Amino acid sequence: MSTGESHVFIVDDDPQLRDTLGQLISSSGITVHAFGSAKEFLAALSDSVRGCLILDVRLPDLNGFELFAELQRAGRWMPVIFLSGYGDIPTSVRAIKAGAYDFLTKPVEERTLLRAIAGALREEARSRTERVETDELHRRYESLTPREAEVMQHILSGRLNKQIGYQLGISEKTVKVHRSRVMAKMGAHSVAMLVRYAVRIGVVTAGTDEVSHVSGEVVPNHS
Repeated sequence: MSTGESHVFIVDDDPQLRDTLGQLISSSGITVHAFGSAKEFLAALSDSVRGCLILDVRLPDLNGFELFAELQRAGRWMPVIFLSGYGDIPTSVRAIKAGAYDFLTKPVEERTLLRAIAGALREEARSRTERVETDELHRRYESLTPREAEVMQHILSGRLNKQIGYQLGISEKTVKVHRSRVMAKMGAHSVAMLVRYAVRIGVVTAGTDEVSHVSGEVVPNHS
């Protein structure tokens, strides 16, 4: 499987439906991989492949919800579109609460399915970009020295250089040096940006006083 393009995975025990859906999706220029069971899909799945999953609720081995839970436990995230011939409301609600991107019933209208797939692939691309950016922020944070990380915590608490120096028993000039290095290593052009980055990697929690107003900068309570 090529990792540079989006893929759609179909897991359904109906071979005729797999063929029909595969031809429809392939006609849109998307690479399709079809499987008749959850175990076949898991055996072929690569961590590096991107895309979305069209998943039948009722399967011969693991059911759709069990497969979905297995993917989540393994950290193999991808948007899931449940497709079922038993589209009752409780089942659809269960799917959405579990984190599914969508829940469609058989027979599904072609435009509805293709629209759902397009949205799921956009969501996957957005999420993948966010994960790459977050991993980079973690790498930057881990590059800080223990003292720089300590200074960063004080900056996030809204303390001035003089206050930080007093707390740490170092000069204000030394604090300024550490502060400059923290901002440079984290790639933050402002304290507000540093706070947003810190929230994103879990160094501080959104909604706390520290992330509301820092050094006179109003910071949104979200990452």
